[in-house]
Amino acid sequence: MEIDSRARTFPTAAGIFFGLGLGGFFDGILLHQVLQWHQMVSSWYPLTSIENLKLNNFWDGIFHSSTYIFVLIGLFILWRHAHRRHLYWSNKLFVGTMLIGFGAFNVIEGLIDHHLLVVHRVNETVAQENRIYWDTGFLIWGAAMFVIGWMLWRSGKKDMFARQRIAA
Repeated sequence: MEIDSRARTFPTAAGIFFGLGLGGFFDGILLHQVLQWHQMVSSWYPLTSIENLKLNNFWDGIFHSSTYIFVLIGLFILWRHAHRRHLYWSNKLFVGTMLIGFGAFNVIEGLIDHHLLVVHRVNETVAQENRIYWDTGFLIWGAAMFVIGWMLWRSGKKDMFARQRIAA
């Protein structure tokens, strides 16, 4: 009885969803709460009143809820695949796909929220003319994570195919 090779593959989507969620948690926890550089809609509703603070906290909660859903989706996909026999596990594939997701989060969120809609800037505690540097750095950091993740993922895929050829 031959096992379908798709049943032995690493669940790439799981790692990407974990990365998307962890990227959102990193942004929301570190930049919103710990460093307090910005909140979700703080460019539109500056933190100059209790009402604006409440509104920003609400949208931060919506944001965190969506990133939590990404992690749950990743967990569901990983759980579903883990019940298959002969699952191929790879640290390169897992870390690579998480970096792809984390980097994709930064690039997508950075382009949409920081540049297109300008709902907030990465660091609203610096002078207005310097905020673009923080926003651009956020994009570069995200793109670098994406590229490193892609390279790890490709390397892990090559390892997986080599193992499958040896096993066959």
